Amino acid sequence: MSISEQVLDVPSEYVRNVFGEFDSHIKTIERSLNVTIIARGGSLKIIGAEKQCARAGRVLTQLLSLAVSGEEITDQNVSYTIAMTMDDKEETVADLYKDLICHTVSGKPVKPKTAGQKHYVDMIRDKMIVFGVGPAGTGKTYLAMAMAITAFRNDEVGRIILTRPAIEAGEKLGFLPGDLQSKIDPYLRPLYDALYEIMGAESFQKNMEKGLIEVAPLAYMRGRTLDNCFIVLDEAQNTTPAQMKMFLTRIGYGSKVIITGDQSQKDLAPGQVSGLDHALRVLSGIDDIGICMLTSTDVVRHPLVQKIVRAYDEYEKKHQGKAAARGGKKTVHASVRTRRS
Repeated sequence: MSISEQVLDVPSEYVRNVFGEFDSHIKTIERSLNVTIIARGGSLKIIGAEKQCARAGRVLTQLLSLAVSGEEITDQNVSYTIAMTMDDKEETVADLYKDLICHTVSGKPVKPKTAGQKHYVDMIRDKMIVFGVGPAGTGKTYLAMAMAITAFRNDEVGRIILTRPAIEAGEKLGFLPGDLQSKIDPYLRPLYDALYEIMGAESFQKNMEKGLIEVAPLAYMRGRTLDNCFIVLDEAQNTTPAQMKMFLTRIGYGSKVIITGDQSQKDLAPGQVSGLDHALRVLSGIDDIGICMLTSTDVVRHPLVQKIVRAYDEYEKKHQGKAAARGGKKTVHASVRTRRS
């Protein structure tokens, strides 16, 4: 195995951003790609196997491009850039960050951070109905909310309607105190949180009072026709097939619908079919309906969340394989007994 060296110059004004605090980004690249990086001022010398050395150079070049564009480089940026480089993808993180959806009330830009998220956002722009399916932390709901608020601000729709099934996450909450709104608010809190962050509490309250923004349980959708709305159904894995059909048949003219869910986190009763799973099978062939399947590589929370999601996926696949193997053995034994009898 030949050892290669590569030198990369980083302008002084971008050194802290690219290197990370206490050179944390450099250390992550070294661990992930098994290379040695020596920093001398604004110059970097990369030492390692030729292929890994070249990959590390591409990662650092992409991070520098991101810094030049004015982005603050995070651990997630570094991890995802490494993952893209390991897969030899031509698309860069800087390309993804060119797509600005909106700004939060504090001025923070909302942008897709992975190729999967970029595909999801593009699909929302192009399709009337989009299913955003994937594990926790992939930005399914947050990006849908950002797109809804942007469409509302641009007068593309007259109202925003946000809904989710009111079902406990494995806990019996009993009779909650207060009026009806107080009882359903805990189920809808994640939607409120995203609205407050992107739109601001004051703007949200004004539009809520005018009836231009509605946050309600899924059961409230029955019997309505929703025209000129941007509708987001969250936690769709907890719907039944009947509820999903009811919801999808509410859609009127000029409306756009985003349905988000995580197929691995169902809170339905044992044996109950998920409306999300059923809808994905039934509607997969319709042109105006987009289905975006996000994966663990699209997780943008703490890097540990990505590892947790992957660990659960691998565990479930392993045990499903064992269960299938046991089922196959039982079938063989049964057929042998049948022949003998």
